[in-house]
Amino acid sequence: MTTKEERMTFLQEMEGVRKIRKTNRADVRKTTELTPGHLERQRSAQAQPLVDRNPLTADVVEQLTSHDVLSWQRPGVQHGVFRKLRLGQYPIEARLDLHRMTVEDARREVYRFIRDCVYYGVRSALILHGKGERNPDGIAQLKSYLAKWLPELDEVLAFHSAQRHHGGTGAVYVMVRKSERQKSESRERNTGR
Repeated sequence: MTTKEERMTFLQEMEGVRKIRKTNRADVRKTTELTPGHLERQRSAQAQPLVDRNPLTADVVEQLTSHDVLSWQRPGVQHGVFRKLRLGQYPIEARLDLHRMTVEDARREVYRFIRDCVYYGVRSALILHGKGERNPDGIAQLKSYLAKWLPELDEVLAFHSAQRHHGGTGAVYVMVRKSERQKSESRERNTGR
């Protein structure tokens, strides 16, 4: 509550003050006019062809069925190491699920996944590709492409169809090469002996 005296003092202080007629606001309306810089960036983007750095084959591959077993190892991979991979004895450090993906989406995801595995130091991974049993022709499309793609990647040392509890012939264990950082850490650790 204010007293009469306080109100009178306020009115005396405010004497001569007028309301501002013009608003003091910034004009933030979006212009629909394209700037020369925008037009140049647009022209440049359309002129440059999209470069696909993904080395994985997008061509026709040998068709596999749901029960075909995938098995491959790069020369130099020890038999005992491959045996442990085949039996699922390495801990699965990363998973990629390709179910319900198109071949092109799967191609992109497999390439990105293997690169990420190397970057983050993942050595043993599982890729779920499905068996393709619902396909009327009995062809496991993603499995067929995956069998072609994995050997094309230098980072992949070996792969084998998974054990039943990890997806059986609908999944594959993948052994990934060590990153340069992991190699140098191993050298440092082992030269101290």
